Amino acid sequence: MGLIAAFKDYSNSKGKRFERIIHNDLKPSDLEHLKHNIVDETSKDVYAFIVKHVDLSITNGFITSTTTRFNISNLPYNDYEQIINLKKINDARFVNKFFEAINSKLAYGGLYINCVETYITRRTRVLNKFIKPFNWLYYFADVVFMRIFPKLPVFKKIYFFITKGRNRVLTRAEALGRLYSCGFEVVDEEVIGGKLYFVARKIKEPVFDENPSYGLLICLKRIGKDGKIINVYKLRTMHAYSEYLQKYVFEKNGTSSGDKANNDFRVTPFGKYLRKFWIDELPMLINLIRGDIKIVGVRPLSKEKFKMYPIEAQILRTKFKPGLIPPFYADLPSNFDELVSSEINYVKSYEKHPFKTDVSYLFKALYNIFIKGARSS
Repeated sequence: MGLIAAFKDYSNSKGKRFERIIHNDLKPSDLEHLKHNIVDETSKDVYAFIVKHVDLSITNGFITSTTTRFNISNLPYNDYEQIINLKKINDARFVNKFFEAINSKLAYGGLYINCVETYITRRTRVLNKFIKPFNWLYYFADVVFMRIFPKLPVFKKIYFFITKGRNRVLTRAEALGRLYSCGFEVVDEEVIGGKLYFVARKIKEPVFDENPSYGLLICLKRIGKDGKIINVYKLRTMHAYSEYLQKYVFEKNGTSSGDKANNDFRVTPFGKYLRKFWIDELPMLINLIRGDIKIVGVRPLSKEKFKMYPIEAQILRTKFKPGLIPPFYADLPSNFDELVSSEINYVKSYEKHPFKTDVSYLFKALYNIFIKGARSS
């Protein structure tokens, strides 16, 4: 089977785009022609980014410039080694469905290369479009229509009726988080020409998250006592789909406190304010009243972060209910290993003297928070 490449063709009189698919083993002249098409569609820098990660001459790949998943779902094979799409995913009507179609056509370990205009790069482009102060007026209108309307039930229909889902605004966290939810892991990312180009590897089947949360009040699946899943309520401080990026952010940026990742791009500006004063954790009082958690205890973790803990810590921290105020604030660990040791010591102490341990940790935590100004982020 030869390499399969799809190049964007010219529009017809009605503006409808077509693609022609070529099946053949690429010769040096074909590779040069392919390079010319990629550079013409994108840029030399994008071409360099692509060939840094994939071999365009392999016999099991697909190159296209499309925003419709039909052109992906209709591919004749399900085991491609690489799929490259030169169109930004902002114009795909259903982004997750598009990613799921890519996933279904890739072999395990196969690479997917695409791009997205993130909220940050879009903001720069919009503000550079007009002179001050008109650029800020335009930007304000853009935020209201493109960012706020899609999240409000009434205006959402108006937004999609006008835009047909094209040119949607995606943050870096949401774009990459959607990739992880759809069975990929991010291998590399680079901003080129105002777009974030990414390389993702298929590692599993999609999660198929049918009801992602976009609202201010969110319900998170967390591991509670005996390993049971509990619903923890918080105010949103991160962009949508950020929960799927927990391991990626920790591995990429590391942590200076053991509790939060460094330079966490998933946190919104408003979210940083909420975290600073623990406002985001106020809804957890609902969990306290319901009996899901207690006042002092290890922090309820997501499955992804729970897996980062050693087996001993996993066993110990599920013996009892998680807590509203974690031992972190009493011990103030400086890295992840110290955080794990802090929680292990707390649980072992709680096993022997429950009341005494919680009172001791509570007063230490309150002292560090209100006197020393301790923060977890």
